[in-house]
Amino acid sequence: MNNYVVGVVDDHILFAQSLQGLINSFEGFEVAFMARNGNDLIGKMCQTSKEPDIILLDINMPVMNGFETLNWLNENHPNIKTITLSMDDEEETIINMLKAGSKGYLLKDIHPDTLHLALKEVISKGHFYTDNVTTALLKGVSRKDEDELQDNFSQRELEFMELACSDKTYKQIASEMCLSPKTIDNYRDTLFRKLEVRSRIGLVLYALKNKIVNN
Repeated sequence: MNNYVVGVVDDHILFAQSLQGLINSFEGFEVAFMARNGNDLIGKMCQTSKEPDIILLDINMPVMNGFETLNWLNENHPNIKTITLSMDDEEETIINMLKAGSKGYLLKDIHPDTLHLALKEVISKGHFYTDNVTTALLKGVSRKDEDELQDNFSQRELEFMELACSDKTYKQIASEMCLSPKTIDNYRDTLFRKLEVRSRIGLVLYALKNKIVNN
């Protein structure tokens, strides 16, 4: 069986080289190329004879950052699965990358075994999320049709969920919905209990998986 092919996009050369060595040591995986940013990736994609199955993508890079690169990949190579690998643990950043189509979000201080597991699960299941994101998808939240969603959530809850998937703060959401911040907190806490999630990121993942909002 041929190895699964991985591309690494990161502007820190020493880190990228170390990552290449680590991935090449994993059974069933090999690194086809490394790129310093999205623009460099475009050039490498034109040159490589092996289109990668997975691309590990940093966010903060010069010339063409991770978000721009992910959008380019979605448009030009939609079959390639992307895992974000970053030091940025800000909730807003994670949400934006997941909404853009990243199949996983890993912090750079993860254990090598977690990286290996992430690569395998993105190949087999299509996604991988660690505890810094949420366990919501790993609990097997099933997709519901529109009628079922209407039964489970009020119209205002669905409206709140859509706004929670944006980069708006809870205070801004309260203003847009013409509600008090305390009422918004109640909506949030109620949905957290219903969905068995612990964070806004978990809420976003549920909304994306169930097509309440679009990527």
